Amino acid sequence: MDATRKNISRWIIFFMIMLFLSGLTAIPAETGLAFATRLFPLGTAVGDWLDKVYLALHDTNNQYPFLAYGYDWLAFAHFVLAILFIGPLKDPVRNKWVIEFGLIACLLIIPFALIAGHFRSIPFWWRLVDCSFGIIGLLPLSICLKKINQLVSININTDQQWKQPYRRP
Repeated sequence: MDATRKNISRWIIFFMIMLFLSGLTAIPAETGLAFATRLFPLGTAVGDWLDKVYLALHDTNNQYPFLAYGYDWLAFAHFVLAILFIGPLKDPVRNKWVIEFGLIACLLIIPFALIAGHFRSIPFWWRLVDCSFGIIGLLPLSICLKKINQLVSININTDQQWKQPYRRP
């Protein structure tokens, strides 16, 4: 049972760190895009797309820097969501709902990216990149849910053992 709890904790900590780092990248979006444009040459689908996004963000930040505040709030949401997972880190069985919430959120990334991306003229291949974040998030959370359900079944069996009436031999 202790090994199962440690396994759950490792996966939750991994997920929390990934959420935090993902949010952290939203704050220096222009700097990050400037770096990314150097990694992918113009004339390639990725290079051309990143260059277009970088130029749009650069121009927007120069003309309307207050719009970048939305990226700050995006980062903040990631940080708060990471903090939410402290609950199952402390007591995975009681806070199983947080893992289920995370799984639902990861699943919802897929239709959201596909639908909203279509209306925002995001290339389909980039929407698939966005969908991959949800799919990647499903992996550690699915493992956690499976392990938590194992703990629940162990606890149920243990509780039932103790609740049986005492019988004399």
